[in-house]
Amino acid sequence: MAPPLAPDGIHLIRRVVLVILVLFALVQQSSAVYNVVNYGAKPDGRTNSTLAFSRAWTAACSSLVPATLYVPKGIFMVGAIAFRGPCRSRIMFQLTGTLIASSNYWSLGNSEDWILFHYVNRISIYGGGTVNAQGTTYWSCRMAGKSCPDPAKSISIQRSSNVFLSGLTSVNSKMFHIFVSRSANVRIHGVKLHAPSWSPNTDGIHIQNSKGVTVTSSLIKTGDDCISMGPGSKNIWIDAVTCGPGHGISIGSLGQAANEDGVQNVTVMNSILTGTQNGVRIKTWARAYTGYVTSVSFRNIVMRSVFNPIIIDQDYCPNNNNCPSQSSGVKISGVVFKNIKGTSATQVAVSFMCSSTNPCRGIKLQDINLSHYNKKITTTSSCQYAVGSSSGTVLPRSCLV
Repeated sequence: MAPPLAPDGIHLIRRVVLVILVLFALVQQSSAVYNVVNYGAKPDGRTNSTLAFSRAWTAACSSLVPATLYVPKGIFMVGAIAFRGPCRSRIMFQLTGTLIASSNYWSLGNSEDWILFHYVNRISIYGGGTVNAQGTTYWSCRMAGKSCPDPAKSISIQRSSNVFLSGLTSVNSKMFHIFVSRSANVRIHGVKLHAPSWSPNTDGIHIQNSKGVTVTSSLIKTGDDCISMGPGSKNIWIDAVTCGPGHGISIGSLGQAANEDGVQNVTVMNSILTGTQNGVRIKTWARAYTGYVTSVSFRNIVMRSVFNPIIIDQDYCPNNNNCPSQSSGVKISGVVFKNIKGTSATQVAVSFMCSSTNPCRGIKLQDINLSHYNKKITTTSSCQYAVGSSSGTVLPRSCLV
């Protein structure tokens, strides 16, 4: 004879206990943490911890449940390191401490990347920590014209997708602080990037051959472009960036090589540029190589004593050395400059120097108010092969045709 059924109350208790046990197991599974110290990393700022980081990454990347690679407080020296995927589950890279490179720039050899995330999908890199490339001695080598190794980018995100990078600080990168290439759906939020104004090629964020990249609420002080967008940059959103010193926010340079992909659907808004060499800029080399820039919006931007606040330069040649002196084959169209205000450090506050064979078309100026920081000087605009329109109050007066 079958035993009698348990009372409903006992059934309910059993079900509740089972649910609690399942939830507890899921919580335990979802909190797989791989502390680099447990793999041999030393937070003393002297011991090379590259191998320990690699071991911790391999374990985290192999996890069957979401995993966290945890870098605690302390200073960890690491050499060139690649965090490669694909990983089996979502990865969180929690950086609380500081990563430093060796002050001996030869220690990285000719590695193009110091910290590389490669073929990784679904990763969050966060935690308020710092990466310090110690680039000072390398810049001195470059500026002295000595034989130097290739410069390494500090944080590279390549061939990856669904990446969220938040809250980190990068200082004294040897080259680009953050490099995004051949990737999709990358969000960069609340980062602080610092290098001296004289440091060469220390772009804050460089994007190329990538789509769906957003940069928000970030502070960038560098020796080159705060943000630069190279060939193949599409669906880019930049919002609430504070830039300066640096060379401004730029599309380009483009047209340096044959068969480059174009740039399209770029928005830069709600940003402040202070004392930068340029403001918002599109730059192409004067070569016949084809390419394009289209559907671009620069709006709600404040300029504070900025040299060249609004500029399109299709005769770009930064060192005036062996300039190609051709007519640029890059076609620029559909570019809107709206509600851009503040002060210019040069008399020509708006400059459109476009290609004679491929004039800029569909350029729009709306509600522009750029006065000279010296109120006794009146700002002007300069146009060459630029076709477009203006509306609202436009100061300096538009020269578009």
